[in-house]
Amino acid sequence: MARWCYRHRLVVLLIWVGALFGLGFSASTAGTDYANVFSLPDTDSKKAYDLMEEAFPASAGDTDTVVWKVDEGSVRDQDVRSRIQPALDRIAAMKGVGGVAGPYAADAADAARISGDGRIAYAQITFTEQANAVPKELVQDVVDTARDAGRDGLEVEVGGQAVQRVQEPPTGLAEMVGLAAAAVVLFLAFGSLYAMLLPLAVAVFGVGMGLFSTQLLSHVTDIPDLAPLLSSLIGLGVGIDYALFIVTRHRKGVLRGLDPEESTVVALNTSGRAVLFAGGTVCIALAGMLVTNLRFLDGVVIGTSLTVVLSVLAATTLLPALLGFLGPRVLSRKQRRVLAATGPEPEKASGPAARWSVGVQRRPKTIAALALAVMAVLALPVLSLRLGATDQGNDDASTTTRKAYDLLAEGFGPGFNGPLQVVVDGAGATALAEDIEHTPGVAQVAALPPAHGVTVIQVVPTTSPQSEQTDTLIDRLRDDVVPEAGAQAHVGGVTAVSKDFATVTGDRLPLFVATIIGLGFLLLLVAFRSLVVPLTAAVMNLVAAAASFGVLVAVFQWGWGLDLLGLGKEGPINAFLPVIMLSLLFGLSMDYQVFLVSRMHEEWVHTRDNARAVRVGLAETSRVINSAALIMVCVFLAFVLSGDAGAAMAGVGLAAAVALDAFILRTALVPAAMHLLGDSNWWLPGWLEKRLPHLAVEPKEEATAPALAAGGGPASVVHGFVRNTAGEPVEGATVALMSQGGRELDRVASLADGSYILSVPAPGTYLLATTAAPPLLRRARQLTVAGEPLVHDIELEEGAEVS
Repeated sequence: MARWCYRHRLVVLLIWVGALFGLGFSASTAGTDYANVFSLPDTDSKKAYDLMEEAFPASAGDTDTVVWKVDEGSVRDQDVRSRIQPALDRIAAMKGVGGVAGPYAADAADAARISGDGRIAYAQITFTEQANAVPKELVQDVVDTARDAGRDGLEVEVGGQAVQRVQEPPTGLAEMVGLAAAAVVLFLAFGSLYAMLLPLAVAVFGVGMGLFSTQLLSHVTDIPDLAPLLSSLIGLGVGIDYALFIVTRHRKGVLRGLDPEESTVVALNTSGRAVLFAGGTVCIALAGMLVTNLRFLDGVVIGTSLTVVLSVLAATTLLPALLGFLGPRVLSRKQRRVLAATGPEPEKASGPAARWSVGVQRRPKTIAALALAVMAVLALPVLSLRLGATDQGNDDASTTTRKAYDLLAEGFGPGFNGPLQVVVDGAGATALAEDIEHTPGVAQVAALPPAHGVTVIQVVPTTSPQSEQTDTLIDRLRDDVVPEAGAQAHVGGVTAVSKDFATVTGDRLPLFVATIIGLGFLLLLVAFRSLVVPLTAAVMNLVAAAASFGVLVAVFQWGWGLDLLGLGKEGPINAFLPVIMLSLLFGLSMDYQVFLVSRMHEEWVHTRDNARAVRVGLAETSRVINSAALIMVCVFLAFVLSGDAGAAMAGVGLAAAVALDAFILRTALVPAAMHLLGDSNWWLPGWLEKRLPHLAVEPKEEATAPALAAGGGPASVVHGFVRNTAGEPVEGATVALMSQGGRELDRVASLADGSYILSVPAPGTYLLATTAAPPLLRRARQLTVAGEPLVHDIELEEGAEVS
């Protein structure tokens, strides 16, 4: 397939461009229909919601709040009313606003919208649509009209979900910043503008088609509005990384003398296989979220998995086509000049990566101990992890939503922003309300008029919605107060729903973790024919998860660095985040494990020397893994700019997880542990070996070292002459025999008469690469060698210097 895409590159590119623009046009025409569906069956808050929905059909529109405060006097003063009331009237007259309920009417309920000291008041604005459907222009007009009523000594702020949307940065800002940061890292890694653009192009196509497809699917299934953000986050990361792995392998092949087409085929046959396997593991990890039975996450699974699949498809089809357009220009100008002048570079690992690999081999115990100590320290904060939900009290202090939230808490108590709703079915509401009023932790109780035999008791706690004391109050009402009153009642409201969601998520988390670890274990067991390698990977994934959640708790729950990041106020960790983060973390960790261990396994199969396999695998993959991780960290951190608290929290958590996984675990702890474990890394019981299906991450290669050791010498040889088009011998041409996987098996220089002879380890199909000094060109072709010596003459055409 890679060869077909390379040779038909224009067709492939046109298909991808047409598909992207076609999906984009369809999605823009259809619009969005995202829906946040929280289904918590068998919870008390769900029962309360069902009763309320039946007795009090909810208004279709979103309700936001205008809050104002005077420094002196009272909000009842005429000079204050003369500024606020006309503004409220103008807002009520706007198209799309269903009504405005203020504090200045004679009704007692309206008067209750003024604080006890008379300095703070609020009005409720009801839109005709839900928050996601309210036009941003209308919301901005409401905000501007309300805040224009303020003056010195009179502060006016606006809060609510619809208002929160207009505070978000422009759509795509996080993605653009992430792409820009990734471009810098890629240019530093490749030193070539063209090579830098390849992974970015693959990521843009994969993410773009994924987002458009998810948008269209939102019309036929429930997909939350968080799904596109998470799809962009994970899609950019894996799309760039997968292309990076393939392009790196391709560049290495060209530098070693392969023709660009053959190098592309080899790169897709090796790194491309690993990309397919890695993409599959990410999708399996994401699908693990389904075992939690939380409907809210189903749409997230659909959106993110679809984006990953399209990113893998782009890396394995579009990328070969783009490599065909570039040819040798995938290398930098300096590399092309050196290649033309000195010929192919030898197959060896050098530089800092090789020196570090040797250092790990020499001191595995010390490095393993240091790495474990670092991860343990970072994991300590996870012991105080508290799941919950963020609200506008966690917004940045400069936003109008945060100021409105704080004003309401100041004037009406911290619990006013998250009242509880005790829904009573039948009689006993009056007695229950009296009991609740005398319950510790309750600031205010108000029973609404009953309907259809159902009464709603509004309960304002003395503490904020995110406080642990509020959770304790909910438990006290459910376990003690309601049963003692003998009423059929359930405790609901947004705060109770958040608590139940956190409880349900926490209860199902162990099953979820066991599922994705078990699936990852089985995949690695089949791929690497080892029990120890997947077991090590599972333990390392748990260590990475603990440390990354420790960082998350320190930043978002303890507040370390929140002001520096501009992420508002500390609070509990979003209840849905552990499931989403663990899915992405295990998927991405498996990527790095596959790319690292597949190279080690390839070397082990050839040499049966564990120390060499680990050393060579780390030396040859650590640089590209670290570059890929650095790109992911940049992309994930860019989502701090998304304006969405959930996406920002996921971005910081995943950035920490990827950095720790790549720079500490895969670069230090995993290879150190594998050196300590020795040959047992590759142990697999014979009975299990016979029963396991075969799933090769790297292509099957002909036996080399084992075959030579068993037979005492090469199975055959390839020999012949290297000549130019005039039939004259070419002296000093480099002739190399390579396996289908790109591994160099033998290399010689042609003699004065142009003759050469190469050892062939076993019958099979090989690549023969020939390079001579300018003006002769490089050539590469496939050869099939049987048991007898093969005569193969090579003709090099004269031409311009290779560029």
